[in-house]
Amino acid sequence: MTTTETMKENKMGVMPVKKLIINMSVPMMISMLVQALYNIVDSIFVAQISENALAAVTFAFPLQNLMIAAGCGTGVGMNALLSRSLGEKNFECADDAANNGLFLSIVNFIIFLLVGIFVTKPFIQSQTSVPEIIQAGDTYLSIVCMFSVGLFFQLTFERQLQSTGQSVLSMCSQLTGAILNIIFDPIMIFGLFGFPCLGVAGAAYATVFGQCIAAVLGLFLNLHMNKELHISLSRILHPKKEIIGQIYYVGVPSILMMAIGSIMTYCMNLILAAFSTTAAAVFGVYFKLQSFFFMPVFGLNNGLIPILAYNLGARKKQRINEALKFAITLAICIMLCGTLAFELVPEVLLRLFNASDDMLAIGTPALRIIAFHFPLAACGIVMGSIFQAFSQSFYSLIVSLGRQLVVLIPVAWLLSLSGNVNNVWWCFLIAEGVAMVLSTFFFRKVYRKKVAPL
Repeated sequence: MTTTETMKENKMGVMPVKKLIINMSVPMMISMLVQALYNIVDSIFVAQISENALAAVTFAFPLQNLMIAAGCGTGVGMNALLSRSLGEKNFECADDAANNGLFLSIVNFIIFLLVGIFVTKPFIQSQTSVPEIIQAGDTYLSIVCMFSVGLFFQLTFERQLQSTGQSVLSMCSQLTGAILNIIFDPIMIFGLFGFPCLGVAGAAYATVFGQCIAAVLGLFLNLHMNKELHISLSRILHPKKEIIGQIYYVGVPSILMMAIGSIMTYCMNLILAAFSTTAAAVFGVYFKLQSFFFMPVFGLNNGLIPILAYNLGARKKQRINEALKFAITLAICIMLCGTLAFELVPEVLLRLFNASDDMLAIGTPALRIIAFHFPLAACGIVMGSIFQAFSQSFYSLIVSLGRQLVVLIPVAWLLSLSGNVNNVWWCFLIAEGVAMVLSTFFFRKVYRKKVAPL
């Protein structure tokens, strides 16, 4: 390759692989860490209101996660098509992917605007009969759904930056939204600096405010700093069925895979609420705490997907192999840190959330039991990246179905029949073991089909 060709080649095809993964993933890992910190801080502030307020946010999470699934899954499909098109030097298709992705963001917002108006209260009522929790949960959910325009456009603009290797710019957008959330959470919840005291509603307003500002910044960065894509209002408003089909060929399995997480959390809320509201609140606290370790691995995964997709398009087998090995090693190291934290200082982590004695009694063994599955989850997440990058996301869907619905929920229910809530938490390790077997089988199948012939 000549010097001129090297200069024209995207860095995903020429930069040393380990350096490239660090370059692509670390900015996203940092932004994901800040996002995880926001999730934790948000719940810490909500917990200061009351345990019922914390439970309300926990019961709201499945529907909120479904909204994120729609945005992220669409972004995954757009990301894969974008990166592959750039690797093949098909710049027209790359632009079509970007503009049709923005059109789909508008569609997603309209859907969840209607959900915010008509669905949120019945959804909370299906999980609890406590009036205080129903009111707080409905308030929080209706706000984040009805003002979700910022979320969907933020996710899409960040994916566009990631697809072209502009991870630092993507990090700037995500950090801006998360930091604004952290700053305005206590201000709007407790009524500081002249703001009204809004309680749980304040947490929701802080969230959507941060998302909207991040979306505006993401638009600016794509228009002025992302030279490989060309966003046009006329192209956004004239979607192409074939491009949307290609986006959702990868995106729908990813949406369903993440939506399965919403079903899982909803069912777990029902199982645990049968023991007590406190048990459900512990589950919510666990989800916030685990995000501090899972989010960086997802950031690594987000950085890995365009690298794998680009080098598949460029037919560079050795770079794909090196990227996978390094990413798995890094992911396991991150998750081992999480396992150690949950095993050694669970009480300290729970007290961050104003934990009562009952919450400590339930939560301490819960965190220690659940943490055993973290390293297995790390391997599964990285192996799943090859399914998404190579347009084989239906394998991720099968693994996710096996883990969260076919295994985890039935096992959790069976263990709950023992009458001891501590037994329920073992369902995570059992489900992850099954998922690991499935992931390994599908990974080898996709590798033989897509990578080995290169």
